[in-house]
Amino acid sequence: MASSSTLEYFGGDDGYRCGYCKNAIGNFSHGMWSHTMTVQDYQDLIDRGWRRSGKYVYKPIMNKTCCPQYTIRCHALKFQPSKSHKKILKKMSKFISGGELPTEQNDGEPMDSVCEEEGPREPSKVCPAEVKCAAITDIQKEVAECPTITEVQKEVVDAAPASSETSREDSVSAPDGRTTATAPKPGVGADPSRPPCRKAKDLRKERRLQKEQMRHADGVSSIPTPTQTNQPKTLEDFISESLPDNSSHCLEVRLVPVSFEDPQFTASYQQSAALYARYQMAIHGDEPCECNETQFRRFLCDSPLEAEHSPDGPEVGYGSFHQQYWLDGRIVAVGVIDILPTCVSSVYLYYHPDFASLSLGSYSALREIAFTRQLQKQSPKLSYYYLGFYIHSCPKMRYKGQYRPSDLLCPETYVWVPIERCLPHLENSRYARFNQDPDAGDARALKDVGRALVLYRRAVMPYAAYSRKRKGSSDEAEVQQYGGLVGQDCAERILLYRA
Repeated sequence: MASSSTLEYFGGDDGYRCGYCKNAIGNFSHGMWSHTMTVQDYQDLIDRGWRRSGKYVYKPIMNKTCCPQYTIRCHALKFQPSKSHKKILKKMSKFISGGELPTEQNDGEPMDSVCEEEGPREPSKVCPAEVKCAAITDIQKEVAECPTITEVQKEVVDAAPASSETSREDSVSAPDGRTTATAPKPGVGADPSRPPCRKAKDLRKERRLQKEQMRHADGVSSIPTPTQTNQPKTLEDFISESLPDNSSHCLEVRLVPVSFEDPQFTASYQQSAALYARYQMAIHGDEPCECNETQFRRFLCDSPLEAEHSPDGPEVGYGSFHQQYWLDGRIVAVGVIDILPTCVSSVYLYYHPDFASLSLGSYSALREIAFTRQLQKQSPKLSYYYLGFYIHSCPKMRYKGQYRPSDLLCPETYVWVPIERCLPHLENSRYARFNQDPDAGDARALKDVGRALVLYRRAVMPYAAYSRKRKGSSDEAEVQQYGGLVGQDCAERILLYRA
């Protein structure tokens, strides 16, 4: 068991720069600094619209922010790759077997590559020693050994989000930059001596019928046997086919826990940090000072999640991990993920810009879906893949809705609604309530602020006791707001730091 979670609430009054629409002050969110966090508490928080960036945990103010961000999850067990996903897998297969990178440009759909700028990233009041002392003296803590984890997942491959492709052969460019249809060339018409053109679909049907007739004439039953019945290929089938045995390149995926006590993590740390800086500067135009080792460590290595193991959990345990993609002995991409009680949550992805044409953002998403399915065999309740936020008002972020079946989280009742039912509402308004039951509310709403736990002078106590100690305290409204955002259950478990 991990110690209790300890948070410091910042509120959400000020607007910050939006990383999506670039509005200078249009991004509004509630923020908390997480000193420690159990995986169950974080699971409950992301199921209420929260999300972490390093140790900073934030929740968009949905009806106020410029680009509402809806939590999205994919049903990993029911997922079937789309045509565009299969195309990405084939593209990777050709590269692995043939050795040549595709010439087309990247699909431009990285997995959560926008670094949020919601607000303060460091605690303003809390003393780390005080939190640590309180966690030891006031909370029973059991330390579980975390074994070194190096998992090579050779059976999983990523895929890309669906993207529309426009044929350049059917259009020409007008002087003003617009695209117009190509004018038909004059001709003599169809050759009357030849048979009329037929659709390829009709020709395929005719060929299948002829084959069936030939088998029937030879005494072979036309009724398909179980081995002949067409069964849809699984994601794992497509991944396996995309990694041929005899190939020009060797692709290997390693799962490494985010811990400076882990030898695999420390051995690859400098290479991973250099890759992050190269990605940020090439893809997002960051200055070197914006993506140095300090930023890398704070953003993608400092995690509030404590490693946990459970008898009914996955063998690798719960916590934060780097899923490293090694190509011919070097790291070319890293997917940052959190393994939680009911899901794998995607945090970030960065990759080598030279391999952008492989659509590594989409590829890693499919790998992570397959990895979720693999973990579910060990822990049955771990069956969802969280893709972060779906932002309908930002066209570049809509690709997340193409990993079906998927749900969006209702921002008012915190119930999951199939995305097909949500999209019509988002077409009409940036902000929408997805639960159409007008009488439905937040089932886990804060009912008694007095029962919310606080950490005050190294002592853990309910807010009712704290308010009696602090006669004339004026922070009840703030604690009430915090409790409403995290819900009654979390408010009674998580320690809210009070100065």
